[in-house]
Amino acid sequence: MKKVLSALASLAMTAVVLTGCAKNSPQTSAPAQESTTAVQSSKDQETTAEAEAAGNTEAPSDTYTLKIGSLKGPTSMGLVGLMDKAKKGKTHNSYEFTMVTAPDELLGKVVSGELDVALIPANMASILYTKTNHNITVLDINTLGVLYAVSADDSIHTTADLKGRTVYLTGKGTTPDYALAHVLKANGLTTDDVKLEYKSEAAEVAAVLKEKPDAVGLLPQPFVTAAMAQNDQLKMVLDLTKEWDAAAKDGSGSLVTGVTVCKNNILKDHQELINQFLADRKESAEFVNTNVSEAAALVAAAGIIEKAPVAEKAIPYCSITYIDGDKMKSMLSGYLNVLFEMDPQTVGGALPGDDFYYLQ
Repeated sequence: MKKVLSALASLAMTAVVLTGCAKNSPQTSAPAQESTTAVQSSKDQETTAEAEAAGNTEAPSDTYTLKIGSLKGPTSMGLVGLMDKAKKGKTHNSYEFTMVTAPDELLGKVVSGELDVALIPANMASILYTKTNHNITVLDINTLGVLYAVSADDSIHTTADLKGRTVYLTGKGTTPDYALAHVLKANGLTTDDVKLEYKSEAAEVAAVLKEKPDAVGLLPQPFVTAAMAQNDQLKMVLDLTKEWDAAAKDGSGSLVTGVTVCKNNILKDHQELINQFLADRKESAEFVNTNVSEAAALVAAAGIIEKAPVAEKAIPYCSITYIDGDKMKSMLSGYLNVLFEMDPQTVGGALPGDDFYYLQ
């Protein structure tokens, strides 16, 4: 166990695109590093009555409590609808939610058995699959690309316009770094054409953008929205997901940020609950995307982003989604293959097999 946790910790930094949206979330409150909400629905007469009042008249045959973990950022934002329903006793399943700020902490909880399901960075799922001897299955894609190039210079419209520029970003050798490198290469550019300056955190990138009006920064949501709120000269000049897709070739997939994974023993023993969870998660993602103002209030209440107005502006750009089945496999496998070709260690040293993907 210690060996696995140590290996995961050493590789965790390769997947900080979600950490960038979580670890130093802009305008967030400062709660304890970990927050857990336990919800036991349909386990006693009172909760069953609440479920019936909500139209859920059929009690679940499996009363196991699914322990769900997510990162403080877009993945947790996509869950707030489900969290709210569970809190009100309006779900068939019994859920316990844990939100943390560090990806390696989340992975450690999966390996130790503290979590059954986790919403984690896409390439980290592949790492976890390898390090647990293939005992992890991906259920769905929960977040697509959240990376944007921002600048006060609105003359930038395509990746080609970055030639001769300096781009400021966080995390050398991390997912944002590799994603940008892939997009640059696809557009015939190299680091000789575009200078990359690495900063330790998103706040430093935002500071440079304020000092240098012609500077370009690569940031994840919701940092982009927070930076623009603090500097009205900034604009989103490039959507890295669109640039990735525009340069995509057969088999290169799409820019995938977050996926939902499940331990294989849980999937085997509680498949009915997992399938219901997926239906609940899909509904929650749709709720967040279509009821932005209401969802923003829940995001703020959960402590993911302190101010609801900032959350409301950020949600449309956080690429919260629900993609499963063959489409999930096609998009994710293509994305992982691109990362593998750039550096095999970004996906754990080897590409996962077909058993990595949950195809109902």
